[in-house]
Amino acid sequence: MDKILVLGSTGNIGWPVVQQLAAIDDVTVVAGIYHAESDQMKRLGVETRHFDFLDSETFEPVLKGVNKVFFVRPPELAKPEEDMKPFLAAVKRHGIAQVVFVSLIGVEKNPMVPHRKIERMITDMDLPHTFIRPSFFMQNLTSTHLQDIQQNHDLFVPAGRSKTSFIDTRDIAAVVVAVMQDSKYLGQALEITGPAAITYQQAADIMTQELGVTITYSKPSLLKFRRTMIQRGIKKEFVNVMVMLYVMTQLGTAKKVTQTIATVLNRPATSFAEFVRDNKPRFSSHDIIY
Repeated sequence: MDKILVLGSTGNIGWPVVQQLAAIDDVTVVAGIYHAESDQMKRLGVETRHFDFLDSETFEPVLKGVNKVFFVRPPELAKPEEDMKPFLAAVKRHGIAQVVFVSLIGVEKNPMVPHRKIERMITDMDLPHTFIRPSFFMQNLTSTHLQDIQQNHDLFVPAGRSKTSFIDTRDIAAVVVAVMQDSKYLGQALEITGPAAITYQQAADIMTQELGVTITYSKPSLLKFRRTMIQRGIKKEFVNVMVMLYVMTQLGTAKKVTQTIATVLNRPATSFAEFVRDNKPRFSSHDIIY
């Protein structure tokens, strides 16, 4: 029986990972969260333990009895040597059988992004691992970019005319659960994408069709995007990482389409149109009439 620690358990990927793992009979799930009380975890019968990447006192208690670990990089933590390495050292001491880390597609071509540095730490420590390298999350549009869609009916994204193979985080979670159930994925880095690469203009056109209101794509410059995000109060470190990722997108690293989801899950990846339909209420605001 596996006892799996899920970090980032309330996020876009972590929450569906928890839900799917909790439904498996021979798996026990431990959710590491900053606030150890969680009604939604209780309803699933999932144990919660207090965890903070920046507090080494939480490492030993959260890892007790655990044999596998899943984690994503918290967006606000952009210095892996300081805010990730101490925890990974604790994972090493515990002899964890598998670490599953959600990285980024094309990360091997950009050593500056935190994801690549974390991958290197894991391999340098010789931790048994599986890297999940997804393309851009469709859910970025229902979180980071939602304000512009709701208020301005605009995709305010500095991606130029480049293409992106958007992926639904629910698909990422399903792949995570699958690789944690099969040892053949140890040592692998799986690149996973949606079923097609589209431009942000095409994304705006699909949203227009599905939502019944015109959504534009304004193509801001990287500088304008950075300045606007910082003015909105988003932490500079997080904004800088976003800018690096969109630089990669403009260079074409996000357009790759793989068949990994179909291979691992024996079903097609979720399309962008499906995602928009499923999230229609999230995109709505008081001044959008459907």
